Amino acid sequence: MEEQTKSLPHGGDWAGFAAECGVLPLDFSASVSPLGLPGGVRTAAAQALGKADRYPDPLCRALRRAIAAEEGVAEEMVLCGCGAADLIWRAVGAWRPRQALVLAPTFSEYENALHAAHCAVAHGALRRETGFAAGEELLDALTPEVDMAFFCQPNNPTGRTLSPALLEAVLARCARAGIFAVVDECFLGFLDDPAAHSAKRFLAVQPGLLVLKAFTKLHAMAGLRLGYALCADRAFLEQMCRCGPPWAVSIPAEAAGIAALRERDYVAQVRALIHAERPRLAAGLAALGCEVIPGEANFLLFRAPVPLLEPLRKQGILLRNCANFRGLGARWYRVAVRRPEENRRLLAAMKTIIEEAKA
Repeated sequence: MEEQTKSLPHGGDWAGFAAECGVLPLDFSASVSPLGLPGGVRTAAAQALGKADRYPDPLCRALRRAIAAEEGVAEEMVLCGCGAADLIWRAVGAWRPRQALVLAPTFSEYENALHAAHCAVAHGALRRETGFAAGEELLDALTPEVDMAFFCQPNNPTGRTLSPALLEAVLARCARAGIFAVVDECFLGFLDDPAAHSAKRFLAVQPGLLVLKAFTKLHAMAGLRLGYALCADRAFLEQMCRCGPPWAVSIPAEAAGIAALRERDYVAQVRALIHAERPRLAAGLAALGCEVIPGEANFLLFRAPVPLLEPLRKQGILLRNCANFRGLGARWYRVAVRRPEENRRLLAAMKTIIEEAKA
């Protein structure tokens, strides 16, 4: 029987597993750094607890100053929030689009926020035959009716990027048509050459462009909830700020973010690990008869020959079921790239499940 597809949460429901099974799982469903929280970040967050009797700085002045220096932009172009999801909802609330374009499949929070704002959603379908890579047809989807568009770079759950030339063409089309463009770069730091695929270089000439980033993935700070937006339209950022509750960033989260920007050796180690392990994991999945999409981030999208979710769960391993992503279906999964020994454990468990199902 195929697995359930309704009411599926995002990945990372370790708490539900722990409540049911009494132990923590080996979690491949959440695509965060497998190296865990950096030491300097842990120390900074712990020390900041001594100031937790105060309200946080609602403007995140120290963190915005540090981000601005890191990104090479003015402080006024930075808005911090409670993770990228918070900023997605704020951006939709600030722009109030009538019709928006999202890719399919892609991260569900874009559409969730748009539907909550009673916005019509058009879908730019990514095709399985092309490995879910976007092509020139994306330009045709930017019709006159669209006034907001979301692009995930690299895309979640496919792991594919728009080529630099296509990204430039897409943003130029948006600028000409008055379409507010949101480029989600939360996984960009895992690429071999992040700068080549970033939309940040267009910020100075395109006020209708918002770039989203987060500390969640690359720095394994999912539980601290910290992200930021970059935009040259300061009035729009102010409107985003008003579209959510105050004090979105806690004192420990702000301190952790400042510390994370100094963790250059840690980031280099994470990138090296992902660069080495992603092709090994992809090859292992393919050898088991899986259809593997050639992703560029710290996760892989694949279709398995048999259902995997519940059999792996019984062995203490979580995958992200992708059946509720538009354009995918049963037996599509997203798997995080983790440490070598963890990846080997996953592949061994899958081998047993697939062999038993075919016996």
